[in-house]
Amino acid sequence: MNTRYFVTAIGTDSGKTLISAMLTKAVEGDYWKPIQAGLPRDTDTVQSLFSDEVPHCFEEAYLLHTPASPHAAAAIDGITIELSQIKAPETDQPLVVEGAGGVLVPLNDEDMVIDLAAHLDCEVILVSNLYLGSINHTLLTVNELKRRGLPVKGIIFNGPSNPESERIILHHAGWPCLLHVPQLEEVTPEVVREYAEKLREKLTA
Repeated sequence: MNTRYFVTAIGTDSGKTLISAMLTKAVEGDYWKPIQAGLPRDTDTVQSLFSDEVPHCFEEAYLLHTPASPHAAAAIDGITIELSQIKAPETDQPLVVEGAGGVLVPLNDEDMVIDLAAHLDCEVILVSNLYLGSINHTLLTVNELKRRGLPVKGIIFNGPSNPESERIILHHAGWPCLLHVPQLEEVTPEVVREYAEKLREKLTA
């Protein structure tokens, strides 16, 4: 089986979609957002961040109308998300799978977003955006990933640099820093390509 990466984060609006685009470019793979709650679609955003060789993006398993927790958005649409119905698409390329929100966002009354990583046999990449309080949020997420015994490739930091926050997080996590993406004034395909090259070096080191 080809490599599958599951991009998750310490919360909503952490930069998962941007990082997923960079990762997809870095591994020259395909992209998939299994569960999309609300518009615009993250799939459309990822495609817009490529100027050439746009990756193949698979359709969502669940495309929900309300920008809310997947379990709540599904209830509004009159359906229940079933983990067993989410099947990884067939591809000969590496697959980048983007989660929704943070790791313990509920899909239904039993399953959480992070259950997708194990269900789809993915290696996890954790996105930590840096802000006051992010150490606590990141290490809580780290502890949950470790408790579940999930394979983790590393951490990507997103936002203004905070060396001491990054140091203490990496110290307790014991995982490598794969990339630090600073606060970007503009996000363009050229910027995505630049950081994808840096990420590729770390992934293949």
